Amino acid sequence: MTSPGEPAGGPRGGPSGRPGGRLLVVGTPIGNLGDLSPRAGEALRTADLVVAEDTRLAARLLAHVGARTPTLSFNEHNAAARLPARLAGGATLALTTDAGMPAVSDPGAELVAAARAAGHGIESVPGPSAVTTALSLAGIGASGFVFGGFLPARPAAARRAALERHRAACGTLELPLVLYEAPHRVTALLRELHTVAPDARVAVCRELTKRHEEVLTGRPAEVAAQLAEPRGEFTLVVSGLAQAPADAPRDFDVDGLVRTARAAGLGPRAVVELLRGAGLARREAYRLAQPPASSPDR
Repeated sequence: MTSPGEPAGGPRGGPSGRPGGRLLVVGTPIGNLGDLSPRAGEALRTADLVVAEDTRLAARLLAHVGARTPTLSFNEHNAAARLPARLAGGATLALTTDAGMPAVSDPGAELVAAARAAGHGIESVPGPSAVTTALSLAGIGASGFVFGGFLPARPAAARRAALERHRAACGTLELPLVLYEAPHRVTALLRELHTVAPDARVAVCRELTKRHEEVLTGRPAEVAAQLAEPRGEFTLVVSGLAQAPADAPRDFDVDGLVRTARAAGLGPRAVVELLRGAGLARREAYRLAQPPASSPDR
């Protein structure tokens, strides 16, 4: 059993008993710097290196706690490659993200996986989360939730398919859906939600914990009408995503959806998933997903 001041991430040794490093997964404020915990501040001050997606934001945090710890940038392309050598040398790395907990809709997950595969110690320093903050403001009293993160930005067919899968899952489980979205896509997301679930209830949370924090609630179309100039980062809590009955009339163009999916380069299997997520029966989805037969030579 560890004592209160002892690292909880496992032994500080690497494979075969060799000295190894330690990765601290440090939760950072989602807006208000006052939410940085004392333990997180200590981790940033005492680490040998702060690994951050955006080193400018990391520098702001370090200045807030009076630390001069060096920083290293990473992203989804170099995440796993830039970590092992530092940890193998016995360094303690503090992993941060732009806001909230690292490795949640964030390339930091690759760093955590690489550290664990190499046998290094991993310790979480919990902090703020936009997911739970938005849920607390939505006031829907759910017993759980489905976290969808960011939908694919493109192609449109893949984005629609992901949203349909989330809707189907939430309808079956009777749980709300939590999504992240960038300001330039949030209005389009609300339009897409209106298409698949016009009577759903949405809490759109903007600039959480910041000076201009705002929560707009209503049906997707109603909230979209209130967003004149979307700014900041958005977290959406969508409830009331009831599963449509099997015999319900379709409110979308199936053939057009299939054509769009094929034009985007999706194969038959992906088209089936798209149609299943839209509520079609498996047999019909497979039939519609098959590529058209080529005409015989004449």
